[in-house]
Amino acid sequence: MFTGPFLAGLIVFVYIPIGWSAWLSFFEARSTVTPTEFVGFANYVDMLTDGDFMTSLGTFTVFAAIVVPVTWAVSLGLALLVHRLRFMKAFFRSVFFLPTAVSFVAASLIWKMSIFSGVRFGLANTVLNLFGVDSVAWLASPDPPWYWLVIVTVRLWLQSGFYMILFLAALQNIPAELYEAAAIDGAKRGWQTFRYITLPQLRATSTAVILLLLIAAYQAFDEFYNLLAKTTWGRPPLVELYQTALGENQDYGRGSAGALILTALICAVTLLQGRLLGFGRGEGER
Repeated sequence: MFTGPFLAGLIVFVYIPIGWSAWLSFFEARSTVTPTEFVGFANYVDMLTDGDFMTSLGTFTVFAAIVVPVTWAVSLGLALLVHRLRFMKAFFRSVFFLPTAVSFVAASLIWKMSIFSGVRFGLANTVLNLFGVDSVAWLASPDPPWYWLVIVTVRLWLQSGFYMILFLAALQNIPAELYEAAAIDGAKRGWQTFRYITLPQLRATSTAVILLLLIAAYQAFDEFYNLLAKTTWGRPPLVELYQTALGENQDYGRGSAGALILTALICAVTLLQGRLLGFGRGEGER
């Protein structure tokens, strides 16, 4: 009774659309969600040979290679700082977590129109001008790729607080006896205790955080679409699929095929990462 409404919504708004998308991927479906002509795997072949779609996968690779380790490090650093505070811990925990409540659209527009606006009066350029550096057109050109700084910083600000909470919960569960035993054995506080006690105890949480960050990177859409809406470069897979299915041609068949290709890729990378990092295995199996 309690799970019924949620299950009904899941079936209607998730499972049925996924099934219909899989069905559409084998048909010619332009400007309509009703399949017309059966084309088999032609849509899949078209997407896999589409230069723009393959380029978008490369864009994701660069984005993930930057944002995943940086967010992991920043989140862990914030958790360590908050965990060691002796006063106002709840205040700083709330402050760092608060950006999580901001929508990606609102944050992207703030970054685009106020901080990295590209004009000399934007916050970033104002700071650069104080040091004698010329203003930078942050989002105007892929060469040099300054837009990566804008996109990575907005996502870093939005999601670091959430993963900080996960690390903070894990830090609070580390037995204090481990640090006491290390002190008796002569281990120095700081890097030694972090390297040999804290970090190993955070293995499971770190694996889960990296997994969530990687999936979130694959699903990146709002910041790219709002910051680079009028460009043909710097598109991640979801933006490219959005343009394919809902753009000028409205090719739902190819868009559905691309979505399933991306889903299969996410599953494959997730399973591979879980196997490499030991996600879901007990301590005795690692």
